[in-house]
Amino acid sequence: MNERTLTQVIPAVPASDGAGVKLRRSLGASQMLRHDPFLMLDEFFSDNPDDYLAGFPAHPHRGFETVTYMLDGHMQHQDHLGNTGDLGPGDVQWMTAARGIIHSEMPQQREGRMRGFQLWINLPARLKMQPADYRDIAATAIPERTLAGGRVRVIAGHWHDASGTLDGPVQRDGTEPTMLDLQLDAGASADVSLPAGHNAFVYAYEGQAEIGGESVPNRAAGLLGPGDILRVHAGDSGVRMLVLAARPLDEPVVQYGPFVMNTREEIEQALRDYRDGTLAA
Repeated sequence: MNERTLTQVIPAVPASDGAGVKLRRSLGASQMLRHDPFLMLDEFFSDNPDDYLAGFPAHPHRGFETVTYMLDGHMQHQDHLGNTGDLGPGDVQWMTAARGIIHSEMPQQREGRMRGFQLWINLPARLKMQPADYRDIAATAIPERTLAGGRVRVIAGHWHDASGTLDGPVQRDGTEPTMLDLQLDAGASADVSLPAGHNAFVYAYEGQAEIGGESVPNRAAGLLGPGDILRVHAGDSGVRMLVLAARPLDEPVVQYGPFVMNTREEIEQALRDYRDGTLAA
């Protein structure tokens, strides 16, 4: 058993996206702050409608997957394929942009709290030009397990403990992602099994945690070293955190805004396809 340690802490910094939605960005705040195959993690959290009402009007993507995880509020997805998805508390949207998709994500509320995450996961070169795919996952379809001093929701991949294996609703080829929402009470601990060859990180969005004697502060991502066990200790106020892992691709990454490919020529082709109306054909 090889315990993972904390190798880098990336505080989430203020940013905006879409039509001016205010958020905080950790991974992806610069193109140097990635953790293959993870490209970006945004947290949006506001009680002020002025921070989110403009939403994310129609925009394109190519070459990766986007995962939207809602904690509070109501957001609606629409895309050129005719998909419409309503995201409420606890729901997940898993979208594979691949060859191309044009979609919008717009708030369906005029007041109250809007809170959640968007994660970008790269696709291997062999899958970048496959047809786009979209899936809504209701909160009731995400399995949970009660732990000693906490609980875990398994969105993607697997959770292993003495009670057995809990499988998340998302199992993906290529990067084989794990996505957990782990909550621990003050002073509680948990051992999280993660595939030894996968890159992994955590994001503490309530409270803070300790990993290998090092602190992951509130609203910060903690990149993890190699290993097959993550030992998490909750801080004095407990912690709620995302735990993410995936198989690294070890491929070139060339990004231009919402397009993520392997070469500059492929980015130029994506721009031409979007201009000509064939990006998502």
